[in-house]
Amino acid sequence: MAVKIRLQRHGKKGKPFYWIVAADERAKRDGRYLEKLGTYNPNINPALISLDIDKSVKWIQFGAQLTNTARTILSNEGVLLKNHLINGVKKGALTDEQVEEKFQEWIAEKSSSVENKKSQLDKEADNKKKKALELEKEASVKRKAKAEEAPAAEEAPAAEEAPAAEEAPAEEKK
Repeated sequence: MAVKIRLQRHGKKGKPFYWIVAADERAKRDGRYLEKLGTYNPNINPALISLDIDKSVKWIQFGAQLTNTARTILSNEGVLLKNHLINGVKKGALTDEQVEEKFQEWIAEKSSSVENKKSQLDKEADNKKKKALELEKEASVKRKAKAEEAPAAEEAPAAEEAPAAEEAPAEEKK
């Protein structure tokens, strides 16, 4: 039986939500699976991934094949790195303590880069809001100026017409 680690789609139309599962490759996409390894929610930025790293490594060690998307997700979460380090322990190049130390260093580095990305996205959103507010203030000032000019423009022609109307009857009397 060939096992694949792949995504199983859930959620509603237009709002996908995925389970990362180890499943027999003959099973349907959303059908029977052997074990649920985690979840993947691409609806938010950055995408939310919760994954049991040890279970994933266990399935890879058993020979499970990864789909392209699952490979990308597992690589970003460090599962493939941990598998590589564990293989180094089997060959005698590393110890378990060195594996955990290197993996924790990588996790810390990865989490700092994710935090930087989140803060950058927040700053960009704040800048967009500020620009929109400034544009709205400018438009409001222009609308107020036009509103003040319009009544003044209507009063001025009325004032010009009034003396002309008074002069016309005087001319007719002559």
